[in-house]
Formats: sequence, structure tokens, C-alpha cells
Amino acid sequence: MKKTTIGGMALIEGIMMKGPKKISIVIRKPNGELYKEVKDLAIDDTNKLKKIPFIRGVFILFEQMILGTKALMKSADIALEELPDEEKEKQKDFVDKLFEKKFFQKIGVTDIAIYFSVVVSIVLGILLFFYIPTWSVEVFKGFSLSSFWKNMIEGIVRVIIFILYLLFASQMKEIKRVFEYHGAEHKTIFAYENGEELSIPNIKKYSTHHPRCGTSFLFIVIIISIIIFTISGWQSVIMRTLLRLLLLPVIIGISYEIIRWAGKSESILARIISYPGLWLQNITTKEPDEKQIEVAIEALKEVVPEDRKLDEW
Repeated sequence: MKKTTIGGMALIEGIMMKGPKKISIVIRKPNGELYKEVKDLAIDDTNKLKKIPFIRGVFILFEQMILGTKALMKSADIALEELPDEEKEKQKDFVDKLFEKKFFQKIGVTDIAIYFSVVVSIVLGILLFFYIPTWSVEVFKGFSLSSFWKNMIEGIVRVIIFILYLLFASQMKEIKRVFEYHGAEHKTIFAYENGEELSIPNIKKYSTHHPRCGTSFLFIVIIISIIIFTISGWQSVIMRTLLRLLLLPVIIGISYEIIRWAGKSESILARIISYPGLWLQNITTKEPDEKQIEVAIEALKEVVPEDRKLDEW
């Protein structure tokens, strides 16, 4: 089985694929036609920090968030084309809330909207998965608990919030469609890794669960944060929050190296580490239909390098 560096992301009625040298976006328009956009990646070979293990993860993650947000905004605009006015307004409300871009569109500052959306996402993530869990443990301050157990309780709260967040998102009609495209992306990459011809019958037989998924990465981030925070002591809420923010780049760096290693390893340890994230993909991926698989095929074909050596770990 070939381990590829190619990764993807589900969009609104579409898929983004990122290869060694190109990035593609393929979106199903309301009239059934496929919108396709392919760009060469601007490879920054001068940034040596992006090549250093345990440091590169932070830079790569931020770049992926920028690329992903741009692609999501593009897919939202394309998916709204040719819809009835009433349905279009309904979808616009959802998209504007998702990206908080209505104000920026009015003043015509698209790039600011993209970076603003990324920053807002990061801040909300910190509040939801870091501040709220550490604040919630104050409920137990009357109990004689060691710092180890307080940190463990905080970690459990963080895991529960993460799972509830995914479950809540999965109930939204628009997100369900995104999760189906997410499944199509994974199945298509699996077929490519196994050297299969990229056809719908070949792709259908593969799993929607992939070890290099963003869901798995986020879960590993949570587990690594539990381990690191457990040995960092127990301070006031403010100090704990500040300490967790300072340690976040370290956690992301470690988590990136783990998910990268697990994605190319066939060892039992890699399978054990990957299992919780793969299980969570029962929530974040759904079985796609043939039209969604077709979108994934078109997106992947555009980024497969002619020289297979460019696509090796």
C-alpha cells in the first residue's frame, strides 16, 4: 500500500485536494455541472521552520486553515449559484454565520474576512476546548483532589465537549452533506494509496475512515494536552489558561508528528493510537453517493504528480 502525502478537505458541495505541487477545488453546482479550479502551490522553500520536526506543525496547520477557509468560502459562493432566491437567502444566512463575512463583503475586503474567520475559529476553539474545561473544574475546588486528578477531570471534560460538539454539528443538514463529501475524500485517497484505478466501483469498497484525518489530529491534540497539562501542576484559572495557551504550540507540534507517523506506519502502536480518532470518524464521515465520489475523483486526479517520487513520505 502506497502512503501518499496528498490530503483533502470536504467543502460545501465539493472537495479540496492538496498534492505536492498543486491544489484543486471541485464543486458540484446547483445545475449538476462541476466547477473546477486548479492552482500551483506557492512552495516557500526559504522558511526553514516548516521543515523542523515538532515546530513545522504549527506553521503547516495555520497554512491549512487559511487554504481551507478560502476553499470553503469559494465553495459556498459556487453552491449558491442558480438556487431559487428564497433558498439562496436561507443558505446565505448559514454561510455568513459560518464565516462571519457579511460585514467584510460589504466593504470589499475578502482577504481580511478570511484571516478574521481563521482568528475567530482559533479564539472560539480556545474558549470551548481550553478555557471552559479548565474553568469547569472549579466546581471541585471544595474537594481534596490532587493536581493530577484535577487535570484528569479537566481532560475528560474536554473530551466530552469535543464529542458533543461533533454530535451537534452532525445534526445540521448542511454539515451532514459536508460529512458525506468527507467520506468521499477518504475513500478516494484510500483507493489511490492502494494503486486502484480511480473509478466509482473501485472507490466504493474502501472505508470512510482514514488515519490522517483532521478529526484524528484534533483528538490527538486533546490527548497530548491531557498528558502535558497533567504534569504542569495546578494554578489559578487565569494562570492555567495562560499556561495552556503558551503550551498550545508545543502540543500542536507533537500532535502533528504523531499523526504524520501514524499515517505512514503499519505498526500495532500506530493502530492503537489511531483507533480513537478513527472511531470518531463515525460522526464526521458518512457514506457518499456516486456523484460525491465523482467530485472526489476529479479533485484528486488534478493533484497527482507525474513523478511518483514527489509523492512519497
